[in-house]
Amino acid sequence: MFKTLYGKLAAVLLGLFCLIGVSYILLTLFTTQTHLQEVNQKLNLTLAEHLVSEKILMKGGRVNEEAMKEVMHMLMAINPSIEVYLLDPDGRILTYSAPPGKVKRDRVSLDPVKVILSAEHSLPILGDDPRDLNRSKIFSVAAIPGKNSIEGYVYIVLGGEEYDSAVQMLQGSYILRLSTWAAVSVLLFTFLAGLVFFRLLTRRLKRLTATMEAFIQSDFSKPLTLSSQFNTSSGDEIDRLGTTFSQMADRILEQLKKLKQTDRLRRELVANVSHDLRTPLASLQGYLETLLLKEGKLSPKEQRNYLETATQHSERLGKLVSELFELAKLDSQETQPRLEAFSLGELVQDIAQKFQLTAEKKHIQLRTDLGADLPFVWADIGLIERVLENLIENALRYTPEGGTVTVALIEEENKIIVQVKDTGCGIPQEEIPYIFDRFYRVEKDRSDGSGGAGLGLAIAKSILELHESHIEVSSTLYVGTTFAFHLPIHQA
Repeated sequence: MFKTLYGKLAAVLLGLFCLIGVSYILLTLFTTQTHLQEVNQKLNLTLAEHLVSEKILMKGGRVNEEAMKEVMHMLMAINPSIEVYLLDPDGRILTYSAPPGKVKRDRVSLDPVKVILSAEHSLPILGDDPRDLNRSKIFSVAAIPGKNSIEGYVYIVLGGEEYDSAVQMLQGSYILRLSTWAAVSVLLFTFLAGLVFFRLLTRRLKRLTATMEAFIQSDFSKPLTLSSQFNTSSGDEIDRLGTTFSQMADRILEQLKKLKQTDRLRRELVANVSHDLRTPLASLQGYLETLLLKEGKLSPKEQRNYLETATQHSERLGKLVSELFELAKLDSQETQPRLEAFSLGELVQDIAQKFQLTAEKKHIQLRTDLGADLPFVWADIGLIERVLENLIENALRYTPEGGTVTVALIEEENKIIVQVKDTGCGIPQEEIPYIFDRFYRVEKDRSDGSGGAGLGLAIAKSILELHESHIEVSSTLYVGTTFAFHLPIHQA
C-alpha cells in the first residue's frame, strides 16, 4: 500500500491528524489546568488572610494548637482538599493539617510567597508542595503579624489530589471528556473525508500511470487517447502532465515512424547506390578487359570505340560519386550558403551557354527569357548555379528532338521567380510527389535509354531549402513540365 502515492498520502494524513489530535489534547489539558488553577487561586486568594484575621494562630512565636485545631476542623469540613501549613518567618514548617507521614518537605520557599504578597502579580502563582519534593501547587498565604515583626505565615495549598495529574483531571471533567471526544470525532471524520478526496485526486494520476505502463509494454507502438481526458486550458498539474505525456507519446510514435521510414530509405539507398555504381563499373571493367584480351586484334577504330565507351561509363561513375558526396554534405549540414548579391540574369546566360552545345546535338532549342533590368538577388551563387544546372540538364534529358527548353526570370514583389520549362514527355501526376526522392527516376516516356542516377532533383531541393526556398513542379503528359523556385531580391 505504501508503494503507491495514495498510500503515502494516507499515511502522511493519518500521522498529521494524530499529531494534531495529541497536540490538541495536550494543549487543552494544559490550558484547562492553568485556567482552573487561576480561577481557584483567585477565588481563594484571601482565604489565609481571613484565617489570620479571625484566629490567633501564634502567640509569642509559638503555635496556638487549639486555634490550629479549630481552623483545620473547619477547613476539612468545607473542603477536604485544602491543606494548611504554619510557617515560621524563614519558611520552616511548624505544623500542618496533612495526614502524618505525607509531608516530605520541612521548609517552603518564600520567593513565591513574597511575590503573591506584593502589590503586582499575575495568577496563577505556584509554590512548593510540602507533599512532593518536585511538585508545585497554587496556594493562598498571609503573614502573621507580631509586635515588632512577622511571626510567621499561614500557607494554604489549594490544589486537591484529584488535580495531581492530567489524566485524573480529564476523568473528573465532563466538559474536557466531551471536548476531547468531539475533537477526536472531527479529526476522524476529516481523515476519512481526506482519504476520499485523495482517492478522487489521485484517480487521474493512477489512470495516467496505467496508461504509461501499457504504452511501455506495447514497445511504444500503440497510440494514446489521453487528450480528451485532460483539460490543458484550465486544468491542474495532473491535467497538464497527462496532456504533455500524450503529446510526448505522439512525438515518440512519429519519430519511430520516421526512423522506420528512414531505415527503409537507407536500405533502398544502399541497394540503389550498389546498382548504380555496379552498372557503369561492370561496363567499364568489361570494355577494358576486352581491350586487354583482344590486344593487337582490334582495328584502331574499334579500339577507339571501346575507349570512348569506357570513358563515358567512367565519367558517369565519377559524376554519380560526386553527386553522392554532394548530397551527403547537404544532409549533414556541412554546406552552409555564402550569401552575396549577384545578377541572376548573367548567371542564367552563362549556364545556358554552357549547355548550348548539348542542346544543339539533341536538336533542342534552349531559350532564355530574362526580362529587363532585373535587380540582384541575395543567395549563394555557386549553389544556385548547381540548381540551375541540374534543372536544365534534367529538362534536356526528357525533351525529345525538336523540343524547347526555356529558362525564364520573373520579378514579383521582393523576389525573383525562376522557371525552367520544357516541352518533354511530362510526368504522371501520381509520380510527382516522388520525383525529389533520391534515386527516383520517371521511367515512362523517356526519350532514350540513358538517364541520371536520380539525385539531381534531390540535390536541387536540398540547396533551395538552405536558402529557405522551395521548388514547385507542374506537368502535363506529352505537353511538358515546369520547375519553379524563387530567390529574394537583394536589399541595399
